[in-house]
Amino acid sequence: MYAIVETGGKQFKVSQGDTIYVEKLEGEVGSSIVLDKVFLVQNDSALKVGTPYVEGAQVVAKVLEHGRGKKIVVFKYKSKKNYHKKQGHRQPYTKLSIEAING
Repeated sequence: MYAIVETGGKQFKVSQGDTIYVEKLEGEVGSSIVLDKVFLVQNDSALKVGTPYVEGAQVVAKVLEHGRGKKIVVFKYKSKKNYHKKQGHRQPYTKLSIEAING
């Protein structure tokens, strides 16, 4: 059994027991979050495809932690003009554990 859900502008294929990293979500560590933007649900033999979302389908996930990803370096420069700018960025994330797929 698996589902395709959308959160943070990205799509994820999830199964029960999976751990995923998504864009930062509101919620305390240890609490449950319901992801209701479900595009597709595949049960044992049935396949439900939404237009765009499957009616009544939802994925229940538990918040494991909040954090920040690895640093990336943004470096801009213009040759021969003595212009350069160095900047770093760390994207915040939420680590989720998929508990149940309903739908």
